[in-house]
Order: sequence, then C-alpha cells, then structure tokens
Amino acid sequence: MSIETKTHGHLMASESAEALKVFCQAATQTVDAGRLADAKAIYTIARGSSDAAANILSYELMRELSVPVTSLPPSVFSLGAGVNMDGAGALVISQSGASDDLVRAAKGARSNGADVVAITNQPDSPVEAASETTVPIGAGPELAVPATKTVIGSVAAGMALLGGIKPEYKLRAEASAEALRGITTHHPRAKALQAALLRARNVYVIGRDTGHGAAIEVALKLKECCALHAEDYSASEVLHGPLQLATNPLMVLILDTGSDHIQESLDKAEARFRAVGCDVHRISPADIGVSDLTPAAAAAVLLAVMYPVILNTALALGLDPDTPETLSKVTQTT
Repeated sequence: MSIETKTHGHLMASESAEALKVFCQAATQTVDAGRLADAKAIYTIARGSSDAAANILSYELMRELSVPVTSLPPSVFSLGAGVNMDGAGALVISQSGASDDLVRAAKGARSNGADVVAITNQPDSPVEAASETTVPIGAGPELAVPATKTVIGSVAAGMALLGGIKPEYKLRAEASAEALRGITTHHPRAKALQAALLRARNVYVIGRDTGHGAAIEVALKLKECCALHAEDYSASEVLHGPLQLATNPLMVLILDTGSDHIQESLDKAEARFRAVGCDVHRISPADIGVSDLTPAAAAAVLLAVMYPVILNTALALGLDPDTPETLSKVTQTT
C-alpha cells in the first residue's frame, strides 16, 4: 500500500487560494448588528492575525460611523477586574473561538455593560457562547498554523457587520465582493518580491489607514513563516525614529490600498527610503487589475496577494510554513 505524501506548504497554499472566495461569501451576508449600532465607542479584542484584521476594521468603522474604535488588551479582563463599558461595543475576533483569554474578555466585557459581537470561524465556540451576536466567517476548516483565509474572512465579516449598521455601506461591500469574484491573486512582480525577501535581513512593511492593518499581518506572516525579521509601520510614524534603521541594509514593502487620501503620505515615505538606498517595493490592488474597492476590501486583497509570495519565500528557505517549529494552531495565552 502506498502512502500519499504531502509537500511542505500544501495546506497554506490551498487555504490561501480560497481566501477571496471566503471574502465574497462573508462580506455579502446579512447581519443584524443589534445594539452595536448605538454604541458610542467600539473596542476590538483580539490577538495575532485576528488583531491585524481588527486594525483594518477599526479604520473602516471609524470612517463610516464617526465613533472611536480602538484595541483593548484581553488581559484587562483575563488578568484584571475589567473596565466600565456601559454604552460601548466590544468586537471580539477569534478564528477558533477557543482562546481562554478571549473567552474571559468576551464574558468580562458583557458583564461590564458592553454589547459583545464575535467574529469567529468555529460554530458553537466558547467565544460565541459568551457573545450576544456572532458574525460567522464561514471559511471551513483551516489546518495550516498560519491563518490566511480566516484573516481575510474576518475582514469581510466585519464589513458585513458594518453593512448591518449602515445600509449604504452594505451596497459598497457587495460591489467590492462582486469585483473580486474569480480574480487572480498572482502579482506580476511576485518573483521580484520573493527575491527581495530572500536577500533581506530586515524588512519594514508600511501602510496607511486600512493598509497599516495589512502591514501588521504581512510582517507577522514573514516572522511566522519565514523566520524573517519584519516590522510594521504607519507611513507617517516610520519617518520619525525608525527611519534611522535605513542606514543599514533594509527592504521596504509598501502596501498601497489605492485610496486617494493616503497617496501623499505613501509617496513621501517611498521617496525618503529610496533616497537613502533602501530596496523599496510598492504594491496595490491596481497591479492585478482591481480598483474602486472599499479600503478594507483593498487591504484584504493586498493580503491575498502577499500570502503566496510569503509561502514561496518560506519554501525557498527550506521551511514548512504549514507547521512553524515553535507555533501551534490555537495559542493559549492569559
């Protein structure tokens, strides 16, 4: 009897290839936002890749709802006594819905007055049980340790949630999903990006607005899959102290969502890094023929484009991105 062998990275490859299909399904679902529509502030609670998705959504929510949205550490509830959340909403994002600290945070936020909404991929999870409303990601099983389709699906689920609060946004989310159906995520400069990552020792991943959340996720994946030192920055913040690191060899990857209001900031950062001799690469959804997306959808596309590049870089380094040596699928923290 022959035993079928699987190549390294096959899980991440197949799952990331499903990401935009998951996006289109999750972004167009109908969501009853409940009391969240009346929240005076929204706090996101998440870790890792889910926190990157939360960062993307925070910009979208603030722009559309004109209420403050910021991250709240789960340890406020898992290690501390919590904070008063009367009149606020809590958006808990957990792909597995099983991390103890996020379960405690969901319970704590709810008992302290918040309307708690969960975005999760696992039906009937403990996080869902602790929340008033759940928006499913609907990505199906995800077995590779690095999350891909559930990250992009989390962004889409958050867009559907926003559409449940603001009907005109729902139409824009649906239009973005329609624009992404069946498109290829192969970047025309994928080989050049991979070559740059293979020769890099330090990487800055830079974005602005929702692109900053995408930068957080790409930097995390470079560490997770490629054991490559990478840091995320806003295009504005990076021009302060972090710019000095450019005096050493540095690759700079700029994630451009294409939004008009961020172009000047990205252009300035690109010019400064090129002027000091950095290896600068800039990508946008327009590179694969996509435009007129919501900023959150554009950030999701940038992730979908970069996941295969990161996967192939890891494989070229002799690593198996499906099972990074020091990591596990569900991380239990406090």
